[in-house]
Amino acid sequence: MTKKQSISYRIQPSSPEAHLFRVWMLIPKSAKEGQVLTLPAWIPGSYMIRDFAKNIVTLEASCGGRPVQTEKLDKQTWQCAPCRGELLLTYEVYAWDLSVRSAHLDTTHGYFNGTSVFLRPVGLDTLPCRVEILRPAGSAYKKWRIATSLPVDTAKQQGFGGYIASSYEELIDHPVEMGRFTHESFDVAGVPHEVVITGKHLTDMDRLCSDLKRICEHHVAFFGELPEMEKYLFQVMAVGDGYGGLEHRSSCSLICKRDDLPVRGEERLTEGYRQFLGLCSHEYFHLWNVKRIRPQQLKQADLSSEVHTSLLWAFEGITAYYDELALARSGVIEVESYLELFTQTVTRVMRCSGRQKQTVTESSFDAWTKFYKQDENASNAIVSYYTKGALVALALDLTIRQQTQGMKSLDDLMRALWMNHGKTNIGVPEDGIEDLAEKVTGLDLKDFFNNALRGTDDLPLKELLASVGIGYCLNAATSATDQGGLYKQNNESKEKPRPVLGARTLLAGESAKLSAVFDGGAAQRAGLSAGDVVIAVDGIRATANNLDQLIAQVPENMTILIHAFRRDELMSFEVIPQPAPADTCRLYILDDITDKQKQARQAWMQLVVKKSL
Repeated sequence: MTKKQSISYRIQPSSPEAHLFRVWMLIPKSAKEGQVLTLPAWIPGSYMIRDFAKNIVTLEASCGGRPVQTEKLDKQTWQCAPCRGELLLTYEVYAWDLSVRSAHLDTTHGYFNGTSVFLRPVGLDTLPCRVEILRPAGSAYKKWRIATSLPVDTAKQQGFGGYIASSYEELIDHPVEMGRFTHESFDVAGVPHEVVITGKHLTDMDRLCSDLKRICEHHVAFFGELPEMEKYLFQVMAVGDGYGGLEHRSSCSLICKRDDLPVRGEERLTEGYRQFLGLCSHEYFHLWNVKRIRPQQLKQADLSSEVHTSLLWAFEGITAYYDELALARSGVIEVESYLELFTQTVTRVMRCSGRQKQTVTESSFDAWTKFYKQDENASNAIVSYYTKGALVALALDLTIRQQTQGMKSLDDLMRALWMNHGKTNIGVPEDGIEDLAEKVTGLDLKDFFNNALRGTDDLPLKELLASVGIGYCLNAATSATDQGGLYKQNNESKEKPRPVLGARTLLAGESAKLSAVFDGGAAQRAGLSAGDVVIAVDGIRATANNLDQLIAQVPENMTILIHAFRRDELMSFEVIPQPAPADTCRLYILDDITDKQKQARQAWMQLVVKKSL
């Protein structure tokens, strides 16, 4: 492959102190009418318009050493005047977004997604791309290395230099991390898997790699094979407070609290580490479900504007179901720990009255404007296609198992999606999952899908979980931190629920600021609103730490006086606290179960369950 057969890029952290990347782009032959260039407005996997072009600070074009005039056509598109010969673009990109979606650069490290830094030459998208990644100037950066899944050209392993991609689409699907980082590796299905952690941390890398290996091997066994790739890369940014992940074709970018990572000498499974392993499991499952099994609408998506699909409940929700289930099936966590996680998912859904107003397919379709742009009324207006989608996935799985006497399951549907769509690169039509589910199982699932996907009634989780010997109930939360849990026996509370305000408090300093006010709750009925800062309850000073307790001790049906600031105005409200709603999930192990229920539970978990279960 010669330079004239490809689009060439060169990128360098030109000023880490000012957070600037400099990019050079060489086009061997531009369009006769003048080459059009554009930068994506969103990144695949994160369904929100982010307008990455806003971070381009300067842009110049030249041909044969002479300037070429450029005209900006819209917020993210430029057109160069016609020219003969090679067209050279030189531009600077501001990078100060510490997330998995964009680009970030300072004196400690550099990170970028191609969607943030590489202009797309319209009409030349399918040409191969060559990328030279340069080291920042100065002795302070001599020990910097590169971590990326981009195929190597002239660069050495983890070295600065030349990399290649078969097309622009592939180019933007391999994020790049540079700097000083911790690196370890392990093999899965004969393919190297690398873990790179940037940021200060004291991670037990042996334990982390051992756990990740078990999770990855489980997913590979689940689908029967690993998609073709030279290697897989976990890119991890450890920070004081953060959480997020984004999938790519042979890597994933993750951000987490450094305290969530395991440290040497600590053998227990912390909640933070369990959450981090779930995140890794989620993004790895996306290798199949999203990166290869894709909605037809997103298969070759236009990255300049929104692309709508009603299937995110499946691509994110089913993935969210399997990410935690895989932790138990692989033996990384105990079954009890998985069930505890599931109660938290149910609780998050049940505490959102928006589930009664928005269907999970509508949530998928409206991801661009509602899920990714949530405001203070979100819990009253929308439902998450992640969490509700995960509940739909469990309900579908247990329904199939029950109606086929354990002969079929959601596992079979996922493997069929892989064979029919993932391996063939054929996009999934909007009704494709429903149709394939019926073909694979031989069941009539129309009523199930109509109710679960296009209805707003709660799913019959109690009945379905009973089929695998698990009890289910909803109780009032016992405190503001109660997210549900697993119990040894039925724990349906007989006590009166504690009084609550019916609002969520933002824990910021000492102030008790209301971040959300729930439909029909005491706060809303009294006129309190999101953004109000509660300063006193019946003359007692209120803070973020004691507000819940002050409300909980109010006698039944008693009216209290709450003082709060709205903007800079002091206001008073007469409030009658209401009993906490039954929105907190408890699961428990059914004692008296049949052999059929026990076998069904063991088949669902795919392991020999402890006697206690």
